[in-house]
Order: sequence, then C-alpha cells, then structure tokens
Amino acid sequence: MKTTVVHAKDSDFDQGLRAFFAYRDIGVKSASSGKIGAHVIRAVPGEGPKPEWHTHSLDFQMVYVLKGWVEFEYEDIGAVHLKAGDNVVQPPGIKHREVRHSEDLEMLEVTSPAEFETQMA
Repeated sequence: MKTTVVHAKDSDFDQGLRAFFAYRDIGVKSASSGKIGAHVIRAVPGEGPKPEWHTHSLDFQMVYVLKGWVEFEYEDIGAVHLKAGDNVVQPPGIKHREVRHSEDLEMLEVTSPAEFETQMA
C-alpha cells in the first residue's frame, strides 16, 4: 500500500461499466496495487437505467449512497430502495440489477479486487 491523495477538482468522471452512470476513480486501485477498487458513481442526466440481470466475479462489493436514491433488485431479497446514507453489501456472484434511480444519484462503490468480470444472467 502507498499513501495516495486524489483531489476532486483534479478528477474527471469517465464512462464505465454502464452508459447511464459516470465513474470517478478515487485512487484506491493504484494505492492497493489492484487489490481494492473504489469509485464515485453518478447518474448521467437524461439517461435512464437498463435493468439487466447480471453477476460480478469478485470477492467483495459494497455500494454507499452519497446523494439521491437508487433501487436495486436482488435474486435473494427482491427490491431494495436506498437513499443518501444507506448502503448495501452484495455477496459474491449474486444476481442483481439496478432498476431505477434519481437524476442526482451519487454513490461510492468499493470492490475487491479492483478489476472484475461482469456476466449477463
């Protein structure tokens, strides 16, 4: 591990896994040599979700809502509505989908490892 500082003013949101979300890497991947990843994810205005069931090949995934709200659906517990201050820890390989979200949604996602595969279910 190494000390890593990332200032928001020097960071950009880029296209990532989903076209309706923009992603900002906050330096955890580099600091942990890829063992852990963390992104701030925000909704792209005017782009709605495309609710597709999928899974991820990873050891850990946590989503913390910073602003707005989001609704996920999980194969084991059904629909979950999260608002600012709420979080969900998703088990490895759980089939899930993002159903809808507010236009102002911002989330923090933490994963292990930083890079992982997504399979459409």
